[in-house]
Amino acid sequence: MARLFGTDGVRGIANEELTPLLAMQIGQAGAYILTKAMKQEHKPKMIVGCDTRISGDMLANALMSGACSVGADCEYVGVLPTPAVAYLTQMHKVDAGVVISASHNPMEFNGIKFFDGNGYKLPDEMEDAIEGKIRNNMQGIKFPTGAGVGSITYHTDAREEYIEHVIRSVPVDLKGMKVVVDCAEGASHYTSVEALKRLGATVVAIHDCPDGTNINLGCGSTHMEELQLRVGEEKADVGLAFDGDADRLLAVDENGRIVDGDQIMGIVGCHMKEQGKLKKNTIVATVMSNLGFFLMGEKNGLAMEQTKVGDRYVLERMKEIGASLGGEQSGHIIFLEESTTGDGLLSALHLLQVMAETGKSLSELSKVMEVLPQALVNAKVANNKKEKYLEYPEIVCAIKALEEKFNGEGRVLIRPSGTEPLVRVMIEGKDQQVIGEEAEKLAQLIQKLCE
Repeated sequence: MARLFGTDGVRGIANEELTPLLAMQIGQAGAYILTKAMKQEHKPKMIVGCDTRISGDMLANALMSGACSVGADCEYVGVLPTPAVAYLTQMHKVDAGVVISASHNPMEFNGIKFFDGNGYKLPDEMEDAIEGKIRNNMQGIKFPTGAGVGSITYHTDAREEYIEHVIRSVPVDLKGMKVVVDCAEGASHYTSVEALKRLGATVVAIHDCPDGTNINLGCGSTHMEELQLRVGEEKADVGLAFDGDADRLLAVDENGRIVDGDQIMGIVGCHMKEQGKLKKNTIVATVMSNLGFFLMGEKNGLAMEQTKVGDRYVLERMKEIGASLGGEQSGHIIFLEESTTGDGLLSALHLLQVMAETGKSLSELSKVMEVLPQALVNAKVANNKKEKYLEYPEIVCAIKALEEKFNGEGRVLIRPSGTEPLVRVMIEGKDQQVIGEEAEKLAQLIQKLCE
């Protein structure tokens, strides 16, 4: 049986794969394991939030029911960005935080991800322990009765706490700056717009009217086309795109060109280094970052650390070496002195701060790194085969042939998605047409053999 937890919690189609029953069981096992790990003797408490999906309340209430059944109290904060829940978990000194969200995925999906009492995503071992309890039918868990049962309270103004935290962290004056913000019909539809306005920016908000079914639908950080057009039409200084749970950011410069997570880290990292604020002059990234990003680091005297894909692994490495900045090309960027997880709004404010303090446009700042041609193609595969693509000799031979063809002037990176039934094929090289064709061919081969 496949592992329940992926790279970013539990994901699946709501009410089909991720059912209320499973959510309740995750609530039971999660509350029990986290309380045991923290060795708490008081009555445990969890903060629970969600994005704007129609299934969010259904799954949140099922999960909270499970947590209450093992004696944990729950505080439901409703629709909030993932990093806001992580922040509140840490600040309110509760035992755990939970976000009901499938991030950038389509509306029909949903997910459950935990934070420990310090606001950090759980390590694999703790997720395995939670999963083990579920698979063993909660063996060893005692279910209290009477006054021992947990309760649910509702905290409706939590978003104001988060906005105040972000503004305190990056108190930049944005007067005179015009910003187009794509909220992805998601969790940032209030917090991002309100924070930017309070800092003085002129804000044009798009996709800021979630109805439960339109999250990420043709908008946000996975669909940048409309934002690119609107920046030009509005003659704005910059466009900002969040995903459904607002833990990632991508940007658009004044000319409508996309600025990805690698470029944002390069811009902000170099600025922090100049100001003596970049710890150890180090940025932590993943193997999926563009080769141009690592060349930029070498040119600017930055130490560049690499991890496997997943912001949780970036965070683990940052904590190990004491780095203050890390992230992914996809826009998950962690400012560890201000947040325990990727935060789209914090990333946006740091980027806007560099623009404000240097007086440079985003297109000019983006020249800090040259983005080398890169082709990324998804192969749709059976979920139970996505980890087994290397068991097929045809695929292994095709990869080896490509590596020999590039002869050190390109690279092939293949990885199964942690959250979707996909194998991602990424090829970098000097010729965009060649790498695009090769990526398509390899993805089609993987899809054919693993469907």
